Amino acid sequence: MKVLKANEFDLFQDELTDGKTITVIDPDTKIEVKKFTPDIYQIVTNLESYRKEIERWVHEFAHGTQSQIGYNKPMILDRIDEKGNIIKGRPLTTVNEKELIEKILHLSFSGGIVEVPIIYTESDYSESDVPHLNEVVLASYTTYFKAYNSGRSKNIELSSMAINNVILGHGDIFSFNSVVGPRDVASGYQMAPEIIRGKMVMGIGGGICQTSSTLFNAIDQLEMKILERHHHSRDVGYVPKGRDATVSFGGLDFQFQNTTGIPLIIKSYYQKGAITVQIKTSKEYEQILKNEFS
Repeated sequence: MKVLKANEFDLFQDELTDGKTITVIDPDTKIEVKKFTPDIYQIVTNLESYRKEIERWVHEFAHGTQSQIGYNKPMILDRIDEKGNIIKGRPLTTVNEKELIEKILHLSFSGGIVEVPIIYTESDYSESDVPHLNEVVLASYTTYFKAYNSGRSKNIELSSMAINNVILGHGDIFSFNSVVGPRDVASGYQMAPEIIRGKMVMGIGGGICQTSSTLFNAIDQLEMKILERHHHSRDVGYVPKGRDATVSFGGLDFQFQNTTGIPLIIKSYYQKGAITVQIKTSKEYEQILKNEFS
């Protein structure tokens, strides 16, 4: 084995660190999302450290950081319009992190272009089932409020309309914040009392937590997986203690996954002083559900 002299070792290091550029691009827009030149000397001497750096960047790129939004995008669920037509949402978009890491590692010596490998997950239901999803009520829950508070009533009405006719395919994840969207004046929301840090204050969109809490009490009657739910900082009067689901856009969310094994539809009915949320499906799927748990 040849022993390198000091000056020869320095030249060897320079050759190793003179790596070739890897460019990571978005497969849809072809826009560059990352460009870097690997430190070949680091790869040769400490491959595990180099791999962890790549893994860390890929994870942050996919999921985001405090200062940067991640590439992954939640599913926007499909819904039905007033005429029974399907309004398409957006599939779940996730980076195939394992594949991206391996692609980068593969080009670490030669350099090259890497397209981000993306996994698109569509809502799991058949369009032929949609006309029948309104046949049977599987779960229902009603809460009441004082109708004379016009601001709060309007906020409940708007959020109720937002979750109405949303289709839940098997395995789909429902995010209240994603479905309802921003609660602002531009969206029609009004000033109304809301609970913040244990105190009742006025805020835009006050009252929508009654919609999210009513929804929770409906879906909790079925075999659903609750992914995220938060309590108010004080008791509310429209549901029993501990049965609430507070939300705030850009912050606390109410999320659950349809783990019933069948497609469902959310129906939300607003009337003066009351909101009712129902979870419905077809007669055929109701029977499948009964057989599964009988």
